[in-house]
Amino acid sequence: MNYRELGNTGLKVSEIGLGCEGFAEDGCKGAKLLLDEAQRQGINYFDLYTSNPQVRAAIGEALQGRREKFIIQSHVCSIWKDGQYKRSRKIEEVKAGMEEMLSLLQTDYIDVGMIHYVDSMKDWKEIEEGPVLAYVKELKEQGVIRHIGLSSHNPEVALAAVKSGWIEVLMFSVNPCYDLQPASEDVEELWAEKSYDHHLVNMDPERQELYETCQRMGVGVTVMKAFGGGDLLDEKLSPAGKALTAVQCLHYALTRPAVATVLVGAHSVQQLQESLAYEEAGEEEKDYALAFASFPNISWEGHCMYCSHCAPCPKKIDVASVTKFLNLAKAQGEVPETVREHYEVLEHHAGECIRCGACETRCPFKVPIIENMKQAAEVFGK
Repeated sequence: MNYRELGNTGLKVSEIGLGCEGFAEDGCKGAKLLLDEAQRQGINYFDLYTSNPQVRAAIGEALQGRREKFIIQSHVCSIWKDGQYKRSRKIEEVKAGMEEMLSLLQTDYIDVGMIHYVDSMKDWKEIEEGPVLAYVKELKEQGVIRHIGLSSHNPEVALAAVKSGWIEVLMFSVNPCYDLQPASEDVEELWAEKSYDHHLVNMDPERQELYETCQRMGVGVTVMKAFGGGDLLDEKLSPAGKALTAVQCLHYALTRPAVATVLVGAHSVQQLQESLAYEEAGEEEKDYALAFASFPNISWEGHCMYCSHCAPCPKKIDVASVTKFLNLAKAQGEVPETVREHYEVLEHHAGECIRCGACETRCPFKVPIIENMKQAAEVFGK
C-alpha cells in the first residue's frame, strides 16, 4: 500500500481508503469483515457518512483493540431521526448526533470531522456564519475532532469553503465525467442524461481551480464517487460512451492535484480486493489516457491530464510535473513558495527543453507542450 500526506494535517493516509457502503451488509457483519481486510491490506483510512446507529455500533465493536490502526473521517450534521438518515443544521440535533456517534464508536475522538453535504452557497454561508462551524471549531479546540473537513459535490461551494481557511480536508466527488460539469446545487445533474446531450470539451475550469487551490493551500482531498456509482465501469451506462476499468478510474482520481486517498465503496471483501488490485497494477493497466482520447462524447483536447504519455523526454524533463506546477502558478497569478520549492527539486527543468517535439507527437490530447515548457522557464526562471 502506498501512503500520501493528507494536505497539511500531518496525517499519512493509504491512497486507497474505504467507503462505508458495505458496513451495513449482512446485518452489519460487513463492518468487521471489511475492517479486517482493510487492516490486512494496509488501508488505514475510512469514511463514515452514515448516521445509522446499528452501523456505528458495529464499527465501534469492530474497532475494539485497534482504534489507533485507523484514521476515521466521520460526519458532523449527519443524524438519525425517526428511523432514517437526515442531514441537519439544527445545532441541538447536530450536537446530539455527535455525542451519539462517539458513544457508539466507543472512541473519544474523530480524526477528521466532516461538515456533511454542503452543496449550496446559502447553506455554506449559514454554516460559516452560524453555530455549526462555531461548534466544529470548539470540538477541534477540545481535541474531540483533530481536523475540520467538509463534503461537497459543488465546486463553487467547495472552493468558497477551502478559501475560508477553516477547512483542512475536502471530501469531493472526482471522476472524469463529473469533472466536465459546471457547478450546481443539484447533485443529480452531474449524471443527468441531458448534461451529456452535447459534445463536452475539457474540464470545468472551476473544478480545476478547486483542485489547484487545495494543492496550494495544503487542503487534502478525499475522493468519493470515483466510479460514478459504478456507471463508469459499464459501457451502456457511462455518459462518456465507453467504459473504464476500476484501476483507470482510481488512477485518474489519484493523479488530480491535492488528492490523498480514494474512498472505494465495497459491499463485500471481494469488491474491496478488486479495488486494491490497483496497488499491484502496471502502468499499462493504470493508463486512462488512450481510453479518454477515444471517448465518443467527450474531448480533452489541449488539456494536460498529467498522464505522462509525453515521456520519455530526451533531456529527462518530467513534463507532467512541470506542467502541473505551471498550472498551479497560473491559477494563483504568482508563484507560491511551496510550488517554487517543488519545482526547484525536480532533477531537470523546463529551460532544458530543446523543442524537439517528441513529446507532442505522443500526447493523446494535443497539448502544446513546447509552449508550456517555454512559459514554465519564464515563470520559474530556469
